Amino acid sequence: MMSVWSPTLSVAFRLFFTARIVSALFNAITDCDETFNYWEPTHQIIYGFGFQTWEYSPSYAIRSYAYVWLYALPAYVANWLISNKMAIFYGVRCAMALACATCETYFYKGILAAFGGSTARLCFGFLLVSSGMFISSTAFLPSSFCMYCGLVALGAWCLGSYTVAVLAIGVSALLGWPFSIALGVPIAVDILFIHKRFFSFFKTVFLVSLLILLPTILVDYFYYRKLVIASLGIVLYNVFGQGGPDLYGTEPWTFYLLNGILNFNIVFLLALACPIIWALWKFLLVKLNFGADYKALYCLSPMLLWMAIFFTRPHKEERFLFPIYPLLCLAAALCINYALSMLAKVALKVPKVRGFSVISQSFVPLGTLSIFALLSLSRLLALYYGYSAPMQVYGKLYGHLSTFSKDVTGENENVCVGKEWYRFPSHFFIPSERWKIQFIQSAFKGQLPKHYASGSNATWIIPTGMNDMNKEEPDRYVDLDTCKYLIDLDDGEERPNEPNYSQQTQWKAIISAPFLIPDRSKLPYRAFYVPLLSTANTVYGSYNVLQRQ
Repeated sequence: MMSVWSPTLSVAFRLFFTARIVSALFNAITDCDETFNYWEPTHQIIYGFGFQTWEYSPSYAIRSYAYVWLYALPAYVANWLISNKMAIFYGVRCAMALACATCETYFYKGILAAFGGSTARLCFGFLLVSSGMFISSTAFLPSSFCMYCGLVALGAWCLGSYTVAVLAIGVSALLGWPFSIALGVPIAVDILFIHKRFFSFFKTVFLVSLLILLPTILVDYFYYRKLVIASLGIVLYNVFGQGGPDLYGTEPWTFYLLNGILNFNIVFLLALACPIIWALWKFLLVKLNFGADYKALYCLSPMLLWMAIFFTRPHKEERFLFPIYPLLCLAAALCINYALSMLAKVALKVPKVRGFSVISQSFVPLGTLSIFALLSLSRLLALYYGYSAPMQVYGKLYGHLSTFSKDVTGENENVCVGKEWYRFPSHFFIPSERWKIQFIQSAFKGQLPKHYASGSNATWIIPTGMNDMNKEEPDRYVDLDTCKYLIDLDDGEERPNEPNYSQQTQWKAIISAPFLIPDRSKLPYRAFYVPLLSTANTVYGSYNVLQRQ
């Protein structure tokens, strides 16, 4: 029998890294939280100006500058070598691609050791071509960082490296996102109650707390000038706060089902079916006296626990599922292999299905992976063609503004955004402090971020006009007459406080790119790109940079 090829660790890393570099270069910013809570504080650290959200006000202080410094450090070094801020932005993303590919390779190594080549190959293929992994792998978000740490923790768990597993979960929870501790609960149960390694477990917990928490507190003290444990603050606000986290972004439980199907299509459905298929396989295996195997249940338990927690929370966002994206791929791979294993067992008893079983062993994995890859590519093309306009437009605006004098001592000129405020990709797309991003009024009535104060003490000054209830702060707005440039989406409609500026004579579009209008485009063509059909069934507006005449 011809052996089936399995990627070596070296080959796996190269392929992962190639896929993640493509993500670094073409992935759009899909969440304004990424811009304003992470890219903007990074810009403030390096260049001394940027937007500040209420979470970074010393009055609330639920975000950690120590976490931001993980990404700011390569940007800070690069700033000494090159002056182009957009290049630095993409350089940081390439560093994320390297980190993610390294963690994925380690995870693949663990799956290979625990479940063998057939499961590892499928899991590798699903990770490599997944649109969900494309989106999450180079996002500057704690949930992506926790996904990296989760890959390491679960890979180490499969390899029996329990100290590394505990260390990874500790770093994830204390430095990234405290809720990622949920991924470590099954690992802790296994170490404490199955393997009874009490001393080594608590020693590792103590050491990681000391090595991570203490430096984090010191860094945040420097920036806030007060004692801050940001991870504790996030938990207190989100779990015990008075409705703050649920003021926006509340969705029914079906939100994650739709999101999972969009980003993982058939793999998501297979992942959901995996516990049932495992239970059937287990029953059949026991009945036929082939022994017992609970490894899969152990590895699926973090995913199931995470779903149980986040599916039931009112506030739902796509990024909240990032930490279990790799586990969806593993669960789908296990589901296929357990189903094929059951079919092979049945074939031993029923000769008529032996031929079908032999054919299925090769064609089902290959066919599933092929369909998954095709649908994932279709999804990524739909995202690129439909929603990449803001990154393209701001990239061209950077070049346009760079042609003017670089003297930042003169008068600032305003580049304004209204209803498109949440698609601003950060000040890394604005060449100098001469150009000041400002907000004008729109239909949005929540709280917008505010410019950091100037000076070395900007991060510990308590800003005015901040609240933790998402209430509108009028001091964010400037008069439209002060704007030299305006970024706006021309979708052919006008709404209260949102006129169609592109059709007004005092404005002229100097940079434009097509942008999908979801409400006027048909499903599934607005979600998945289908050659010829998508063009005929989708409607585009124009994402414009307008210059005052």
